[in-house]
Amino acid sequence: MDQNDRMLKCIECGQDFVFTVGEQVFFAAKGFQHSPRRCKRCKAKRSANRGEVSSYYIETSAVCSQCGKKTTVPFKPRMGRPVYCRECFQQRRSSAPVAQPSTSV
Repeated sequence: MDQNDRMLKCIECGQDFVFTVGEQVFFAAKGFQHSPRRCKRCKAKRSANRGEVSSYYIETSAVCSQCGKKTTVPFKPRMGRPVYCRECFQQRRSSAPVAQPSTSV
């Protein structure tokens, strides 16, 4: 491992930033194999944006497995897993048995 601070270039803003020896030790201790690619400001901005659901919302067209109606779902369906329209999903949800807590004496 380098025992010197390293200058890196941020892939977001293009500014140079320092990757300190302390940060290098931390990365090595965590098992990270790559140096950081973003400066602290861009990393913070990116982390803040991850909380915005709208930027990562996926709407996919599908056919309901129960009634056959065309619908859209907020996820990408997986092969072999049923997809339900809103009405069928609510119906299945309301008719599902409620798990009772076990009482052991």
